[in-house]
Amino acid sequence: MKALMCTQFGPPSSLQVLEQPLMTAGHGEVVVAVKAAGINFPDTLIIEDRYQIKAPLPFSPGGEFSGVIEEVGADVPDLVAGQEVIGFVGWGAFARQIRVQPPALFAMPAGLPFDVAGSFLMTYGTAYHALRDRAQLMAGETVLVLGAAGGLGIASIELAKALGAKVIAAASSAEKLAVCRAHGADETIDYEHEDLRERLKKITGGRGVDVVCDVVGGRFSEPALRSVGWRGRFLVIGFAGGEIPRIALNLPLLKGCAIVGVFWGDYLKRERSRVEGDIRTLADLYSAGRIRPLISQRFSLEETPAALEAVRQRKAMGKGVVVP
Repeated sequence: MKALMCTQFGPPSSLQVLEQPLMTAGHGEVVVAVKAAGINFPDTLIIEDRYQIKAPLPFSPGGEFSGVIEEVGADVPDLVAGQEVIGFVGWGAFARQIRVQPPALFAMPAGLPFDVAGSFLMTYGTAYHALRDRAQLMAGETVLVLGAAGGLGIASIELAKALGAKVIAAASSAEKLAVCRAHGADETIDYEHEDLRERLKKITGGRGVDVVCDVVGGRFSEPALRSVGWRGRFLVIGFAGGEIPRIALNLPLLKGCAIVGVFWGDYLKRERSRVEGDIRTLADLYSAGRIRPLISQRFSLEETPAALEAVRQRKAMGKGVVVP
């Protein structure tokens, strides 16, 4: 079977599509035929050995997928061959087969096509956990989304709107901001050409925003935190900009606001029953047409390195999906 393999740490161009032995399920394992796998920013970090989770060489990147169970090993209850599933792993999904342990899998909600199911778990799961659980977002509040045109940004816009919030989307080009408006953003800011703080003052009448979804980090984090209003929540979700900012702790003190970490991967491991409830809620929102995951393009294994490079350079909009 074919897999996109990382045989040495490096940029996406160093990845190779290689033939690998067909997989079999060992004790307590499940083999899944991968139908679709989402491309995420952490995939670009793990192949360069810059992610907090370390993968042993050689490996196939890819952290989320949908597929059909091909084989179930001994001592695996409640899963059967032919069952449609979605999964979350550290790596391994950019391949035609993946071998996992049962805790990595969830039943695929009815009504979701494979490409959506294989690419929404990480972005919409993270955004829902961030907004609903960590920020305790209330209807009528105002949310600022940084890096708003990416997969996680679009998910944050749509879910904040579904929860009754006003959304300000910030991104780096007019083209990206048009995508944000198409997915529900009420206001937009081009932070490459506009002053972020001044625009936020104007939009909020000087009151500030209630919640910041920061998936970018870097030079926009501090001005966004300075734009948080009283009792606001600044959600630390990721660092797609490449730089982890150093924040002066007098800022949350003076504003009576909270800096809140969002680590969906550990949330999944520690609070699985809540994640299962989140997935059901997200599936219901999708069925009702209240969220519309933006799959910008579908890629073969051979095309995936170029897709990863676009994500790495922050040129991608929405989510790319690998169809092995």
